[in-house]
Amino acid sequence: MDIDEDKIDDAVLALLWITLHDERYAWKGFDWATTDRLHKKGMIGDPVNKSKSLVLTDEGLERSEKLFRSLFTRPPR
Repeated sequence: MDIDEDKIDDAVLALLWITLHDERYAWKGFDWATTDRLHKKGMIGDPVNKSKSLVLTDEGLERSEKLFRSLFTRPPR
């Protein structure tokens, strides 16, 4: 099976949006390889630290909300 890591990254970024607290922090809980890719893409701060949460960048914050809305919400009735 050929896995599209960009789609996984988008899904994880969207899911980070629903765990936001203090405006731009999200709970760590996803695969290290995925959070490392998101860091390299500039969507989150460096996930390698002792904190239980990670920081979304301005770009990551905006993109995570857009992805969440497009992937996980229903169109208005």
